[in-house]
Amino acid sequence: MHINLHKTFSTPHGGGGPGSGPVVLSEALSPYGPLPFVAKYGDGSYKIVEEENASDEHPNAFGRMVAFHGQMGMFTRALAYMLSHGADGLKQVAEDAVLNANYLLRSLEGVLDAPFAKSGPCMHEAIFSDKGFADDISTLDLAKALIDEGFHPMTMYFPLVVHGAMLIEPTETESKASLDQFILAVRSIAERAKAGDQSLKAAPIHAPRRRLDETLAARKPVLTYRRAEPAEAAD
Repeated sequence: MHINLHKTFSTPHGGGGPGSGPVVLSEALSPYGPLPFVAKYGDGSYKIVEEENASDEHPNAFGRMVAFHGQMGMFTRALAYMLSHGADGLKQVAEDAVLNANYLLRSLEGVLDAPFAKSGPCMHEAIFSDKGFADDISTLDLAKALIDEGFHPMTMYFPLVVHGAMLIEPTETESKASLDQFILAVRSIAERAKAGDQSLKAAPIHAPRRRLDETLAARKPVLTYRRAEPAEAAD
């Protein structure tokens, strides 16, 4: 099992991380896992096994990891989060995250297309599409307009099975008041998108940085390097 530490255990997700993704193996599969790995012994102690010749402890390993599981600080943060909540607290966290996502789903399905809403409740994510928007208004336009409302945009265009996907994951940390504020903002922008409001194409207009040409930036990045000038010698 690959465990996502982001969201579930409080570590960063947006902006690329820093991320960490520990992998845990069942007892049946553990003899074949790659090095390095952490072994737990009968006395409750742990040991990192990283020697390729550790045949006595790990004779069937299929090789070494090309890269480690992620940034060590994120493991520490996630562990602290788990220990501070305990089993009951983590259960409550999961339930609150699911409750918040379903609150968003039912509050927005009347103004945004929710392709799977009829199949029942969602889990920790609510998925919407751009169906119903004016032909020249896109998911990206709605997301950029959210910045002007003070919200970080949701995950866009994923999963790929939903056209113009908007994947909203409120987590357990949002209050009902903040969710209601977000819902009002999304509803307002969605109505403008359906009406073909061309001002959405220029959003964000109040942020320090205006909209960039993301396609050009990805295909032809301009990288600059500036050498720091040495500090002037003191008199």
